Amino acid sequence: MRFVRYRAWGAEALGILDAGGESVAPLEQFEGCGFADMNELIRGLGPAQRGALEAFARGDAPAARLLPLAEVELLAPIGRPVHDILCVGVNYQAHFDECERAIQMKQAAAAVYFAKRAGRILGPGEAIESHRGLDEALDYEAELAVVLGKGGRDIPPEQVEEHIFGYSVFNDVSARTLQSRHAQWLRGKSLDGFAVMGPALVTGDEVAFPPELEVESRVNGEVRQHANTRAFIRGVAEVISELSRGMTLEAGDIIATGTPAGVGMGFDPPRYMKPGDVVECEVQGLGVLRNPIKE
Repeated sequence: MRFVRYRAWGAEALGILDAGGESVAPLEQFEGCGFADMNELIRGLGPAQRGALEAFARGDAPAARLLPLAEVELLAPIGRPVHDILCVGVNYQAHFDECERAIQMKQAAAAVYFAKRAGRILGPGEAIESHRGLDEALDYEAELAVVLGKGGRDIPPEQVEEHIFGYSVFNDVSARTLQSRHAQWLRGKSLDGFAVMGPALVTGDEVAFPPELEVESRVNGEVRQHANTRAFIRGVAEVISELSRGMTLEAGDIIATGTPAGVGMGFDPPRYMKPGDVVECEVQGLGVLRNPIKE
């Protein structure tokens, strides 16, 4: 199933895409599905509601009302995360190699984890603030985002799949000067508008586990990044299991799994984004996340 959050006639609501992906069915018309937001849906979706929604998504059960996708404004599936977004740094070897060349990064013995503060997550089509004057080195990072549907602590790797609600496309926007200036990455990763996600939250049953999906970014139509998640240094099961050791994860938590080589910082000279550019992040089967850059 593909859940979306959208705005129509000035009001925000949750919906599910139909089998053709061209219309949105408002969730409120399905019995027991009047959820206030996506986090509430993730925590509260029961077997009966899930069965009715799955039947609709397959095309087996018509909805009373459908809204053409072209007539609604899609928003980030999750507008405000339950906690800071958990991110995996340099999780593709080729990306580590370009970081080693660009900023003399040293190979760590353990995974690199950092938090990304996001009071509000931007959705498809929303303009990303450039923060010019604060940092001119505005970079993109296309990533697969994993959203948990069940929390837990000390989760064994073989049980991780049952804790996953779904997947989405994520752009981990970064201010590279700030990221390099400080001893940790939070500030350079957490300026307003630096978390971008969408267009949909695709449930885990739509994606084979472990996910092996093509990840790509484009700036003004030019391909910058392209890799498959099978090239992860640490896979989804290992990452979530390790994060949960001694630290309780919760339903709705978002984990950004790392970005491929080809970020702006990795070019010589660097190729950072500037106002007027358009960045697209795409993950196979999950959709395209397209955003312009503003002042």
